[in-house]
Amino acid sequence: MNKKICMLVHTHSFLDSRIFKKEAKSLQRNGYDVTMIVPKIKGTLFDVDKKPFDKKFLEKTFIHEGIKIVTYNLEDFKPSASEMNKNLEKNNHSLFNNPLTKLGLEEKADIYHAHELASLYAGIGIKRMTKNIESKNIKLIFDSHDLIPDPLDNRILTQTKKTEMLKLLDTMIEEIDQLITVSHSIKSWYIAKKPLLPIEIIYNSPPLEQNYIQRNYDQPRLTVCYEGHIADDRKGSRDKIFKLTEDCSKEIDFSFKIIGGVLHGHTLSIPDNIKENIQLTGWVDYHAISNHMKDVDIGWIDFDDLQNSLNRSYALPNKFFSYLNNGIPVVVNKCHEMEKFIKTHNCGLVINTVKATAEDYAEAFLYLNKNRNKLKTMSINARKVMEKLYSWDRMEKELLNIYNSLLDGRQNKFTF
Repeated sequence: MNKKICMLVHTHSFLDSRIFKKEAKSLQRNGYDVTMIVPKIKGTLFDVDKKPFDKKFLEKTFIHEGIKIVTYNLEDFKPSASEMNKNLEKNNHSLFNNPLTKLGLEEKADIYHAHELASLYAGIGIKRMTKNIESKNIKLIFDSHDLIPDPLDNRILTQTKKTEMLKLLDTMIEEIDQLITVSHSIKSWYIAKKPLLPIEIIYNSPPLEQNYIQRNYDQPRLTVCYEGHIADDRKGSRDKIFKLTEDCSKEIDFSFKIIGGVLHGHTLSIPDNIKENIQLTGWVDYHAISNHMKDVDIGWIDFDDLQNSLNRSYALPNKFFSYLNNGIPVVVNKCHEMEKFIKTHNCGLVINTVKATAEDYAEAFLYLNKNRNKLKTMSINARKVMEKLYSWDRMEKELLNIYNSLLDGRQNKFTF
């Protein structure tokens, strides 16, 4: 019989690229029986851009691409950190009276894989109840996509809430069997909390693009790309996009391409003077991203609010690896983890300031446009590092090693 895996999800879309497209599909493809328990909002599942699926995926339980999807209503499970702390301290499994724990128990899986603090809490409930009622030891993985709570975030979280969440995290990591995360910096942060915690890095990288053709950078137009969500006050600031596009377009044949954009229900109004210089693809299927990047010369990432976010300093986001996978050099402001990566592999350019302006980026793009031999070298290096080290093809092997080790009871407690 195939070993059974249950993914526990609380806030992500069930089609999340890391959870569904990469991890769940990799496990299913390699012989595991995979179930995902995922949230509905107001009775419907939602896509990665938060758009509700109001005409499909309406069943409570269904099969999608060979993976069993079980749904629950998010409104029925929105616990506060203080509530979860109290229940964990009382050590009474009857207190885990929530739909995610109940549905997870029904799956009787060998390994549970949680992706947020609340889903980890539900997983601990499953683990405790399985142990107390059935005398069975199931394995529990916590997949920390980022740091929650973010130690530097003083805008959304009050100090009291942050303290409660940190206490919750410290309590719960004592009960997990394996932690997975997305960068060396986040791994180091967890090791400092618990040195013997079994922890591995599974990067947010895509499968290696098979139809890749090396760019020659011999076309007159320079196309810069941003992939992902555009918000007013954070990553992908629309004002910076508009300003740098305006500045570059005055000097060279320039185009800015946005793959993704605003979330469902929002609009992006482009100034008339640069409309012909900005391409909008909208949100596209995960597997179609590479095709939309074929005409892209440079990838752009801007995480400038680092004084309020340790996560952004520590991040190696999906878009970073999407660019590299397609041989696209990355231009980014001074973010610790991406800066270290780019300088190690010579696959992009780092603006030497945390608070990079639109003018800073425009200057960098114009410089690279004049130095296309450097741009081509960076492009070759970007693709090469994905082929040798970071593609999902390699991450999949790491993921399978983690699962096999947990099932065989031989995970490593020492990490460096």
